[in-house]
Amino acid sequence: MPVLLPPLHEGHAPFILHQAFDDALDAYEEWIVGSPEPLVDFDGASVAISAVFGRMRTCTDILPIRALEAVRDVVGPVAEIDEDQVTYAHAALLLRALCVDRLKA
Repeated sequence: MPVLLPPLHEGHAPFILHQAFDDALDAYEEWIVGSPEPLVDFDGASVAISAVFGRMRTCTDILPIRALEAVRDVVGPVAEIDEDQVTYAHAALLLRALCVDRLKA
């Protein structure tokens, strides 16, 4: 049965989703090409990292600098992440696209 991630509230994510995003980003960095999509623990259940990124794709909260640097390491030079005030939505859209590409390969 799929785990339902909590909804955003007027573009803002609850802290538990911010933590899930951080966990999903860490899992993506450790994901070995050719292996199954990583899962992260969310409220006692396992959730695919692409689902976490998908939920955060409309989050208007500003990404903390530590997470922004990790995203920059993963996605490389991309215009949307060159600025300092990047939202979770910008990062989530890029990371979810990378997940989809990796799953297709």
